[in-house]
Amino acid sequence: MLDQKVVVTDIEEVIKRLNTRNSSFDNLREIVALSEERKSLINDLEKLKEKRNINSKKIGELIVQKDLTQAEELKQLVNNEKKDIEAIETKLELIENSILKIIEVVPNLPDQSVPVGKDEEDNIEIRRWGEPTRHLFETIEHDKIASQLNIIDFERGVKLSGARFVVYKGMGARLERALMNLMLDQHHKRNYVEIEPPILVQPQIMYGTGNLPKFADDAYYIEKDNLYLVPTAEVPVTNLYREEILKEEQLPIYHCAYTPCFRQEAGSAGKDTKGIIRLHQFKKVELVKFVKQEESFNELEKMVLDVENILQLLKIPYRVIVLCTGDMGFSSAKTYDIELWMPGQNKYREVSSCSNCTDFQARRMKLRYRDKDEKIKYVHTLNGSGLAIDRVIAAILENFQNEDGTVNIPEILQPYMQGEKEIK
Repeated sequence: MLDQKVVVTDIEEVIKRLNTRNSSFDNLREIVALSEERKSLINDLEKLKEKRNINSKKIGELIVQKDLTQAEELKQLVNNEKKDIEAIETKLELIENSILKIIEVVPNLPDQSVPVGKDEEDNIEIRRWGEPTRHLFETIEHDKIASQLNIIDFERGVKLSGARFVVYKGMGARLERALMNLMLDQHHKRNYVEIEPPILVQPQIMYGTGNLPKFADDAYYIEKDNLYLVPTAEVPVTNLYREEILKEEQLPIYHCAYTPCFRQEAGSAGKDTKGIIRLHQFKKVELVKFVKQEESFNELEKMVLDVENILQLLKIPYRVIVLCTGDMGFSSAKTYDIELWMPGQNKYREVSSCSNCTDFQARRMKLRYRDKDEKIKYVHTLNGSGLAIDRVIAAILENFQNEDGTVNIPEILQPYMQGEKEIK
C-alpha cells in the first residue's frame, strides 16, 4: 500500500498521479483529516499517560507517608485516567481502521516514466523481435488445430469442471511439460532459484500482494479451510519473506516457480471464450525479485530480457510494450507487457506482464531490509510471467503449423520431447 506520510504531506500530487489511472481518488483527502485527528489524539494520550504515571508514583509515596485518604483520592483519579486512556485508544483504533479501509484499495503510484493514458490503446510499443508469421495457406486457429490433432480435449474439460477448463492429452500434455522444464532450466541459468510453493494460501498472503480485498471476486476460495487457490505463483513466492528484516547483502533475491493458477475471471464475460487464451485453470512459470530500492527499475529491465530470452529460443515473434497509467495492474508502479504473435488471430496477444511494485507490496507484508548504515528500508518487489504456458502453446500451434495439419515442434523443445519433431 502507499506510504501514508507521502499521502498526507503531498496529497494533491498523489491524487493527481493516481487519477491518471482512469479513476478518481479524491477520497484520499479524508486521510489527511483523519491523520490530523490521530496526531491530536496521540498527543492527548501521551499527556494522559504521563499524568497517570506521576499520580501512580504519588500514590506509593502517600502510602509510605500513611496518608491513606489522599492516596484513595488519587487512586480514583488514576482509575478515571485509565478509562480516558482506553477511550482514546479505542478512538485511535477506529481512526486507524478508517485510514486502512481507504488506503488498502488504492493502487500504487505510477512511476513518472509511465505514459499517461486511459486504456490499452494508449500503451506504447518499445520494440519487436521477429517478423510476424504469414502462412501461404489459411491459418487454423489454435483451438481447432488442437482438436484436430487430439492434443486438447475441450468437451471433456467442460464435462469435468465446467466452462474454461480443458484436458491436455498425449502430445499436448508432453508439450506443456516440455515448456515448463525449458523455462525453469533457462531461468535457473540466469540465477533464479527455483521454488515449489503451496497453491493454497491464507487470506493475509493474498492481501500481501494486493489481491485482497479488491480482487476477491476473481479468487477461488475454500470457505471450510479459509484458504485461497493461488491466482499466480507471485502470491506465495512474494510472501516468502513477509514480516522479516533482511540484510542488504542478501539482496537481490531471484526466484522462479511453476504452478497451476486459478482465476474466476469475473470481469471477462464474453472475452476469449474459445481456446486456451483465458482459462480458469492455467499453467505459468513466474519470476519474482526482491531488490534494494535504488536498483528496482534496472532490475525490471533485466527481468523483461529474461522473459524475451524464452521467446527468442522458441523463435516466436513478439513485441514489448509499456503500459499506460490507465492499463496498469493494481500493485504496479511500472509494467511492460510482452505480446506474442498469433497468426490465426492476426494480432499480438499478451503472454507476460513484468512489473515493478516498488515498496507497495512490501508495506502490506512488512518486508524490510537493513542497509549498510543500519537504516531500515522497505524491499522493492518485482514479478513477471516467464511465461504463461497455455498461451505459448496456442502460439506454437498457430505459428508452427503446416498446410497438411501437422505442427512443427520448436527445435529448442525437441530434446524435451524425446526427439519428436512434429505433432501429427
